[in-house]
Amino acid sequence: MNRAIRHTWIVSVAMFMVLLVALSLIQVVLTDDLDSHPTNARQTIQQAGAPRGPITVDGTPIVESVESENSVYDYQRVYHEPELYAGITGFFSVVQEGAPAGIENAENEYLTGQSDSQFFDRVTSLFTGDTLQGAQVELTLDHSLQQAAFDLIPDDARGSIVVTEVDTGEVRAMASKPSYDPNDLAVQSYDQYTANVNQLDEAGVDPYSFRPMNSTIAPGSTFKLIDAVAMLESGDYEIDEELDNPPEIDLPDTENTLQNFRDGGCDAQSQAELTWIFANSCNTPFAEAAMDMGHGPLLEAAEAFGFNQPMRIPNHVTASNFPEEDLHDAPLALSSIGQDNVTATPLQMNMAAAAIANDGALMQPQMVDTIRGSDLQILSQPAPEVLNDVMSSSTASDIAEMMVETAESGTGAAAAAQTSHDIAVKTGTAEIDGTDEVHSWITGFAPADEPEYAITVTYERTSYTTGSALTAGNFASMVEEVMSE
Repeated sequence: MNRAIRHTWIVSVAMFMVLLVALSLIQVVLTDDLDSHPTNARQTIQQAGAPRGPITVDGTPIVESVESENSVYDYQRVYHEPELYAGITGFFSVVQEGAPAGIENAENEYLTGQSDSQFFDRVTSLFTGDTLQGAQVELTLDHSLQQAAFDLIPDDARGSIVVTEVDTGEVRAMASKPSYDPNDLAVQSYDQYTANVNQLDEAGVDPYSFRPMNSTIAPGSTFKLIDAVAMLESGDYEIDEELDNPPEIDLPDTENTLQNFRDGGCDAQSQAELTWIFANSCNTPFAEAAMDMGHGPLLEAAEAFGFNQPMRIPNHVTASNFPEEDLHDAPLALSSIGQDNVTATPLQMNMAAAAIANDGALMQPQMVDTIRGSDLQILSQPAPEVLNDVMSSSTASDIAEMMVETAESGTGAAAAAQTSHDIAVKTGTAEIDGTDEVHSWITGFAPADEPEYAITVTYERTSYTTGSALTAGNFASMVEEVMSE
């Protein structure tokens, strides 16, 4: 009798072990193959309609999953204040594989509960049968600053405003127009999704691209920030050194000339200190300095700021460009004033201003503050990170002094006149060949003496008059907003 019981017990244990091994193989080893099997439509629908974690700003969800009605998918992704945050959040659609852009893509593993740090959550949901909840992604954005920046940009303009904290790299506002409504692309009908994508395309809106991070355009004279670093770090130039300032120069080996800024005060002095030349954005002295230094120092300075390097913040940021091949004098002269083949994102030029404000230390821009599990336990919390020591603190101080002069008596005076705070700026106007349009820029920081925020305003393909007025006014308004925080 005892032997029969023992045999039965052994068989029961063996069967239990076989089931346990089979379950482990299915749930751990074979899960990816089974989930991705083309005939497993039930699993595909279940995963696509699962509750993704919320994305929050100032503790309030700007994106969340809600239960669906009359749908094979259990949950529907919903975007609150959608146009305000569209370029940052991106969108998730159940009819398209994966999330194509934005935080929805960059933090997809956390939002779906599939990150390594959420392993025990997955195991728990497996045994309890409870629905797996994705993690909550808290952004660094300040809602009031984001709203203020968005409202400043006219609806019919192609504009971007970026605000970051100088000493941490945290993005406090990043707004752009034209925008779109991600809810139109989060629909659960493929036909409706396709129709809505086509409507956006006809309107010239790309939901897969966000101007502040992905639009690379000529930076114009804001690139003189990079010139100034190369010049001062070489040891051959000082901010109080007098340089020749001819109204125009011949471009070597061409029949073309390069003229000074057409609407500035450069014609007032044929020789001037570098600070005055910088403040009035005179082209010819910077072009001549670039040709004297050669290609190498400018390339080194540009790449120290992050040019030619894509990055993630965690959203993908398109690489700004400074030609890596050795340039002859004529294209090098044009490159030194942010024209020719030089391009930059608004975020890139914001990083340039921020590094100068931060004593030469370039911080890693960051849009995610904290990622929390469904139990509010912190899963990830990025710490401030120095990307590069771009320049010495003395060089940063000298350039900051020139930027203050730009605000007080140079091309940035219009911005300074509209704010009650001391600011440091560099303006830029990039001409677009074959048109009367320009890209208009201003980048800088406030307050000037103890910098806290770097601010960049860009308008693409606008008239010179409109662009100059918008960049100056928007910059001043954002200074007032950030200083009231």
